[in-house]
Amino acid sequence: MERVEHRACFGGWQDVYRHASSVLGCTMQFAVYLPPQAAHGPCPVLYWLSGLTCTEQNVITKAGAQRYAAEHGIILVAPDTSPRGEAVADADGYDLGQGAGFYVNATQAPWAANYRMYDYVVDELPALVEAGFPATDARAVSGHSMGGHGALVVALRNPGRYRSVSAFSPIVAPSQVPWGEKAFSAYLGEDREAWKRYDATELVKGAREKLPLLVDQGDADEFLHGQLRPELLQAAAAAAGHPLVLRLQPGYDHSYYFVASFIGEHIAHHASALRG
Repeated sequence: MERVEHRACFGGWQDVYRHASSVLGCTMQFAVYLPPQAAHGPCPVLYWLSGLTCTEQNVITKAGAQRYAAEHGIILVAPDTSPRGEAVADADGYDLGQGAGFYVNATQAPWAANYRMYDYVVDELPALVEAGFPATDARAVSGHSMGGHGALVVALRNPGRYRSVSAFSPIVAPSQVPWGEKAFSAYLGEDREAWKRYDATELVKGAREKLPLLVDQGDADEFLHGQLRPELLQAAAAAAGHPLVLRLQPGYDHSYYFVASFIGEHIAHHASALRG
């Protein structure tokens, strides 16, 4: 790994690293915030998954999360949202290709060669973090929009791997909305049964671990009714007896102004679980 950014921040360090990913077959970047407590011993880790068009930079520059991570002694890790590079497949538009990995393992050409963000987030990145930084194996995961979808999916599919999960404005039912239908058709093909493995609303129906879900959603979000549809997750969780706290926040939109307003509460939620 090569460190490419290093800045003092709330008594700790906000770094960005570059490395060659064997899973994705390209060079990747990820951000790591080391709180001041990390200078004295290993700390638990909160993984943040970002949304469409984002890189690792969005959350570290806009969310204000470092203040709360320093307060609670949590390492924050934020990967990019897709493989990148001239040799990596791409598409016109913002919702497919580079910047829009959707945290799946693609099975269709040309995407299958590089687009394995699920394996990267679940396996390769944590292995790098736990080997290269003062990190424990106590993990939590959160994210925004497409990243909220990713956070819910990796937590629901991997019982015991994460202590807690939360999401801001997540795409909860990608199989039923235009963003997800476009991406899943390209990455996974037309077999909708295969899509269910990456759909939180489907996964919650048979989840083996009843890990509580915390979801914040702004009621002024321009994507609320067409792309996000949190009521579908709410109904599926209720039917399955899966614990879900869904908070509809009045006046908030889809932006990082919304994330920044509630990120402190989410980090406190994760801190409580990580300490346990």
